[in-house]
Amino acid sequence: MKMPSVQRCLGPNVYPEVPDGRWGWAVAFAFFLVEVCTYGVIKSLGVFLQDLMEEFGESNSRVSWVISICVFIFAFTAPLSTMLSNHFGCRPVVMMGGLLISIGTITSAFTSSITEMYITTGIISGLGYCFSFLPTLTILAQYFSRRRALVTSIASSGESVAVFVFAPAFTTLKEHIGWRYCLVILGIIQASVIGCGVLLRPIIIEPLKKDGEETLSMKEMQAVYELENEQTRTSISSGISQVELEGAPLQSSSSKLLDFSVLKDPVFILYSLFGLFASLGFFAPQLYIIELSKSRGVEPNMASYMLSVMAVADVLGRVSIGMVLNKVRFRKTLVLLGCVVLMCLVLVAFTIVWEFWGLVICSGLFGFFMGTVGSTHIPMLAEEDVVGIQKMPSSVGVYVFIQSFAGLAGPPLGGVLVDVTDNYGAAFYSCAAGMGLSAICLALVGPAKSGVCQRVSREQEKGENIEGEEKMSQNSDQSDFLEVDLAPEDSPVGQAEDQDNSSVI
Repeated sequence: MKMPSVQRCLGPNVYPEVPDGRWGWAVAFAFFLVEVCTYGVIKSLGVFLQDLMEEFGESNSRVSWVISICVFIFAFTAPLSTMLSNHFGCRPVVMMGGLLISIGTITSAFTSSITEMYITTGIISGLGYCFSFLPTLTILAQYFSRRRALVTSIASSGESVAVFVFAPAFTTLKEHIGWRYCLVILGIIQASVIGCGVLLRPIIIEPLKKDGEETLSMKEMQAVYELENEQTRTSISSGISQVELEGAPLQSSSSKLLDFSVLKDPVFILYSLFGLFASLGFFAPQLYIIELSKSRGVEPNMASYMLSVMAVADVLGRVSIGMVLNKVRFRKTLVLLGCVVLMCLVLVAFTIVWEFWGLVICSGLFGFFMGTVGSTHIPMLAEEDVVGIQKMPSSVGVYVFIQSFAGLAGPPLGGVLVDVTDNYGAAFYSCAAGMGLSAICLALVGPAKSGVCQRVSREQEKGENIEGEEKMSQNSDQSDFLEVDLAPEDSPVGQAEDQDNSSVI
């Protein structure tokens, strides 16, 4: 039976090993656009901060709750995104996410109070961001192995490109058409995420079989799997980074849609605490850098370029960290730790710098290290330094869920400090404190991983010893059984046994 041409083009890709390219490049392009429409837009909303305060007559902390709720919903609903992706496949979830993003942003342009924006931008768009981002990142990690760090870093630069373009563009555009029509344009751009979802073809890795073993052809494998309901079960070996298919025909999946067992892993707990505290410094700097620059004498039209400087440096940071992680032969978490420590120092520097060029340098350094940390902290879960590629699909949702609470507290905490001290530099103190705590947690991941590996090796060795003793005892029992049963009746042993039996009778 010949498959429809649409199913051949959009159905699952079957490879004998992780391709490290091929259709993965299309998925990488889709992830680039998703980054533009999710994190890129979130980090660019700071250009509308003053407009929203004047329009609705609200304080910094009240307006910053829009971003905070959005980031919280983005992260808090990560387990829901994981469950839906495992059940329905990544494609329909991402397409639904694109629709929600577009609707939320466009309807925000017609709100009459900041409370309504909590619902439109915060809840509706935030839910769409989650549905779009996580499934795309997960499937991108499955298409690459050797080049995973480099490709993910480059593709994630979409948010930096968006900030570089959106910040000055919408700063100028809102002077002519107003902030409301700017949001309508943003919502139309974000509708492109629906098209990105179409590119997310699921991947099936079928290792080549040896001679004499039954196997299905590529066409037969693609015919088995439906176009939109791709319920595949994959097991990716961490040693050789290959994926093995468990079972050919589609059946109702008996595996857990969301696995919280990773919370028993001390390494994952420490890494999640790192992500929790680091999230305090991820969004507040972009939200307050423009107002900080204005308060320190920078012209308003020049202040928006601070975001552009961050964006350019962010791209350089992402590309640099990708190349470095591709070549290092020691724990990659140590490289990430160094970037986190330096980022913490830069956040402190924001509070003591006053002149224009000092702010430019701090913005550039922050953007660079933000790029290194932001592009690697989630894909780092796939490394054996943390949980490994096999556990990544189930752990990424739990990891981002834990981050959500810091995302909810970060921007409002900065807003409260600004309102109390009347100094925008105070918002950067909370960011620096959170980044410092995250560095401590990340530093403990290595020792914890070593302890877990040693414990597992001892348990395996103990299990092997017990298994060996059981085999030896079974072999000795079998040899005794054979010595008795195989003795001939006319042999001296058999005659002796007959005499013994007659004497007993």
